[in-house]
Amino acid sequence: MSLRHDVAGDGPTLVLVHGVVHRRQAWDPVLDLLTPYRRVVTVDLPGHGESDDVDVFGAERLAAFIEGLSDFVTEVGGPDEPVHIAGNSLGGFLAMALAARGDVASATALSPAGFWKTPAAQARGLAKFRALRAAAGAMGDQAPKAFRSKLVRYPSLAPFFAHPSRISYENAVIDVGSLLTNTTLAGGVDAPFELPPVTSPLVPVTVAWGTRDLILPHRDRHNVATHFPHARIISVPGVGHVPMSDNPELIASILLAGSEPAASPR
Repeated sequence: MSLRHDVAGDGPTLVLVHGVVHRRQAWDPVLDLLTPYRRVVTVDLPGHGESDDVDVFGAERLAAFIEGLSDFVTEVGGPDEPVHIAGNSLGGFLAMALAARGDVASATALSPAGFWKTPAAQARGLAKFRALRAAAGAMGDQAPKAFRSKLVRYPSLAPFFAHPSRISYENAVIDVGSLLTNTTLAGGVDAPFELPPVTSPLVPVTVAWGTRDLILPHRDRHNVATHFPHARIISVPGVGHVPMSDNPELIASILLAGSEPAASPR
């Protein structure tokens, strides 16, 4: 599986994984704050951005994402360099899946998917995406024109960002197009999000959840401990589901702290 990606900076390798219907440029707001301290790899998941799609759906699609990402972090890190990973939403779930398998040196997840309390809670979460997709579909080819108005663009982005005014018109148009065409949203996220068994020794895990997340509620953070009792869980005030542009400095500091290399034994 070939995944389009960019590499920038120096230091320990940190792979950044976006959420569903997004792309690697989602991390641009924090990139310059990370690259002085990390070799940052931003990657497009299959069927997102510029990466080719995979022709499987449901549970098989999630499994393919995990396996493909596991192979990818091995390739970009090299045999002697443990890779750190961080992800948002679906990317957060995948980061934690790799942590559970022991494939990475650390994992940091921003509002990760997969920690719904019940199947009904998952269904409600997915219903939000479908409602947003329907609203985007209603605009049709007029979406780029409609999005020139802040009265349309800002409310459309508000479910994802606490500060939609910080998202450029150009990026907003790309995002609404992905919302309409993305194949993962169309048929790849209805299956239960099942994490692999946690390996030993435990990989350090940090989970940060925005208090203004309107997609995956802030209260879902309590469900993380069921699978990762050793996880460090942080509530992040004033940020939404995709928090990188809401508070770049704070999110960058969380990513740096979560990917701090382990001290060498003396």
